Amino acid sequence: MSLAGRPGNFGTRFHNWLYAALDLNYVYKAFTTTDLPGAVAGIRALGVRGCAVSMPYKEDVIALLDELDPSAAAIGSVNTIVNGGGFLRAYNTDYTAIRLLVEEHALDPAQTVAVRGSGGMGKAVACALRDAGFTRGTLVARNGAAGRALAERCGWAWQPEPVAADLLVNVTPIGMAGGPEAGELAFAPELIAQARTVFDVVALPAETPLIVEARAQGRPVVTGLEVVALQALEQFVLYTGVRPSPEQVQAAVAYARS
Repeated sequence: MSLAGRPGNFGTRFHNWLYAALDLNYVYKAFTTTDLPGAVAGIRALGVRGCAVSMPYKEDVIALLDELDPSAAAIGSVNTIVNGGGFLRAYNTDYTAIRLLVEEHALDPAQTVAVRGSGGMGKAVACALRDAGFTRGTLVARNGAAGRALAERCGWAWQPEPVAADLLVNVTPIGMAGGPEAGELAFAPELIAQARTVFDVVALPAETPLIVEARAQGRPVVTGLEVVALQALEQFVLYTGVRPSPEQVQAAVAYARS
């Protein structure tokens, strides 16, 4: 299952397609809740095998779990719960996905990076980039306390407003479909023009205003769809112990987007 403030269909369709393709006896459902302790107790009591965790629950859920995998402990943020006989272990496959994408896109850790966002996903992205060797970073966040704390954890600078960098990363809801800032850019066109790569973690739509502008300026991009597909795959493996083939993953992503 999944818990999110605004449940989406991607994870549901992705997981259920793979369950059917691999003949696995699971079903995936998406939920929201106003009672997080009750929801987590239900996972434990009903034997729900796993749970994806999205905003705004990624940090609050920690106190309700039994053990944190290093991927979650290092960040202080959870996006995956695995239930082993009533014992709830937490992971962060967002972190794993970012590390994989750094390698896949051959992002150079010697470059400067500006990460906009200091929430649960912001922590996963910033810490993954830090651990990939990005030392010349700026954490951009209007929330001074959260921004400074995350910047200090990564050994980076903090700024309240976007700054120029070789790698620009948006980890805020700016540009998200259905949100109050759906049509806005997380980074101004002049900052995009100075960047070498633009990365938007927002997955809905796949072509956010930031990605559209970056492509128009001829900048290489990394999209939120890539993040959500990789993190969902790693969740699938944690839940089932089965790793689908690349072709099966591609088909599941295509189905989830359709």
